[in-house]
Amino acid sequence: MDDRIREHAETLVGWSARVEEGDDVLISVGEGAHELGVAVAERLGDRGANVVSLYGSPELSRAYLRAHDGEFETDPEFELALYERADSVLSLRGSRNASARADVPGEIRREYATAREGIREAHTNTDWVSTIHPTRAMAQQAGMSYAAYREFVYDAILRDWKQLAEEMDRLKTLLDEASTARVVAGGAGTDLSFSLEDRRAVNSAASVAYDSHNLPSGEVFTAPRDATGEITFDVPMTIRGARVRNARLELVDGVVVDWAAELGEEGLTEIVETDDGARRFGEFGVGMNRGIDRVTDQILFDEKMAGTVHFALGRAYDACLPEGESGNDSAVHVDLIADMRGGDTKLEIDGETVQRGGYFRWEDGFEGAED
Repeated sequence: MDDRIREHAETLVGWSARVEEGDDVLISVGEGAHELGVAVAERLGDRGANVVSLYGSPELSRAYLRAHDGEFETDPEFELALYERADSVLSLRGSRNASARADVPGEIRREYATAREGIREAHTNTDWVSTIHPTRAMAQQAGMSYAAYREFVYDAILRDWKQLAEEMDRLKTLLDEASTARVVAGGAGTDLSFSLEDRRAVNSAASVAYDSHNLPSGEVFTAPRDATGEITFDVPMTIRGARVRNARLELVDGVVVDWAAELGEEGLTEIVETDDGARRFGEFGVGMNRGIDRVTDQILFDEKMAGTVHFALGRAYDACLPEGESGNDSAVHVDLIADMRGGDTKLEIDGETVQRGGYFRWEDGFEGAED
């Protein structure tokens, strides 16, 4: 076994999930993530945790959904109990086919997602972490050789997370204190303003100790309100098995009123029409992981890429909201990414430019940088 797989497992169990002796841990092992699953199981055994493993296969899911009549039981008790009783849920993704569910009817997917809202809530109430194991299918999806893709993945995952957390805290502080923000990308026709009043930002440093649940991570995110303007998401991505490119949204008072896409508009429409909450943004995030330097068509990496921002249609995270306040609710949470590197791009916070051309004002690449 590659030593980096063992290091990945140790980072996941120790830094990210913070698993302790006696914890009840549910592992969902993707069809291509067997080696990582073995390494994680070994680390969990070392710590004296209790383990139940699941097989996470998109092809298995496709077979089930295509055969079903679409009238799903709401939150099946046997499955709900797994998540309600787990201390941690570790999702080890490793797809062999990124488009395995592309031919599942959209209506079936929506009904299935809606019927599992309670399960999703129980899942997110645990110390859950999602990570990825490099596979040949993912390398092909990224347009890279398998060897090069593995190097890329481990460069993004095996980082000094404590140091990166300290760097990202500078942006978190700005967002925590902000009333408004604005994203501008002249070449893409993007000019979107939104409120951050009474919102909390999350320093997503790949650990539940930071309210962060992805490995790799490297973003700071919050929950926007009342977004108004237009934005083009020019980073292409695969959503629910369908390719989407140059998705453009227009919002008024926080609600999507018009949308289009150069490619994949049908899939974008399916997302927006899921429910009322899917017409609003539940998340605004800023990528800060400079170990991720190219688009790979994997949201777990692409949304963390330094010099990008992303907005998610749908569900907001409670960690970004004041205690007792309910944020945007939806059966979906779908991220869309805009590239802010180079050109006429900027991020403003309370009218002050804090990022230009993909660099923050405290970085060397920022024109007119300040400490």
